[in-house]
Amino acid sequence: MFLTEQFVRRTIALCEFLWEETVKLEFGQRADLADIRRIGIPRALLYYRYGIAWRTFFAELGLEVVLDAPSDRGTLEVGDRLSVDECCLASKLFLGHVAALVDQGVDAVFVPSLMGYGRFDTFCTKFQALPDLAENAFIVAGRRVHVVSFRIDELAGETEETAYLGLAARFGVTRKEARRAYKAAIAAQRDYDDAMAREQEKLVRSISKLPAADRPLTILLAAHPYVSHDPFVGGVVEDALREQGACVLFADEADKARSLKKSYEFSHSIPWIVNRELIGATLLLHEHIDGIVLMSAYPCGPDSMCDDAIERCIKGKPILTLTVDAQAGTAGVETRVESFIDILAYQKKGGYLHA
Repeated sequence: MFLTEQFVRRTIALCEFLWEETVKLEFGQRADLADIRRIGIPRALLYYRYGIAWRTFFAELGLEVVLDAPSDRGTLEVGDRLSVDECCLASKLFLGHVAALVDQGVDAVFVPSLMGYGRFDTFCTKFQALPDLAENAFIVAGRRVHVVSFRIDELAGETEETAYLGLAARFGVTRKEARRAYKAAIAAQRDYDDAMAREQEKLVRSISKLPAADRPLTILLAAHPYVSHDPFVGGVVEDALREQGACVLFADEADKARSLKKSYEFSHSIPWIVNRELIGATLLLHEHIDGIVLMSAYPCGPDSMCDDAIERCIKGKPILTLTVDAQAGTAGVETRVESFIDILAYQKKGGYLHA
């Protein structure tokens, strides 16, 4: 028997009510995290998407927020030992960052569980199971890590607001303090995202005003933010592009609301919100770029499908696909980027055009 739309709405409403009631009970009655003063946030994965919000939230609660150093070869080697072979490069780096925070003596490490904000706004399964992954990886290694978490699953009634408020209650703050911290966190992240989008739009406009002969090659780097903005992963590609004189745009820095809306012109069935935004941004910026670099951390499942779809369906711009793994050398990546820019530059001069 098929579920009616009315039944689904009532079920979601009931879940939201029960979750709100749970949060109400927690204030003043459950403060099991009140003794935590130093909380670590791994500089990996969705830190590059929500890091401003997380840091602001805990700072507003009066905690000392600790970040470890940016990724390097040592981070990956530690994470690789804690991980299994099937984990993606980004997950291995994440475990390396958790280990670095544990070594710094933090009281706890913040590792959220993010399911999604809707049917077509979900996250990869690794983000859903991340708290368990972090705890169990260290137990197997004979170490302990105190994980502090919350869960966002809007389809099950576990909203973003109730997740933040429920976690704040566990630190022993009042409802007013919790709500203030949540609002400050969301506002700070929104302001940061808006500022990045405005800066990139300003850059695009400034390039478009230049005479055609003076315009630099403009390359869109389309990748998850924890790939494109991690200096150990995407930093090599960004540096190589800039060294060749290219102007680099980032798909994840485009306006997220507009990108998400635009993505539905490409597909109505893609479930992952970040991939949707990357696809939408690629469509929005398509006419302003000379080429696209699709970059993925091996072996990312969502990227393996979405990047292939971009290559097959978004026409008119040359595309370079890069899959980054745990190999130590960067020469191969640099050579491919250099060749890509050479081809684009030659093509721009008319080298591949025929009457």
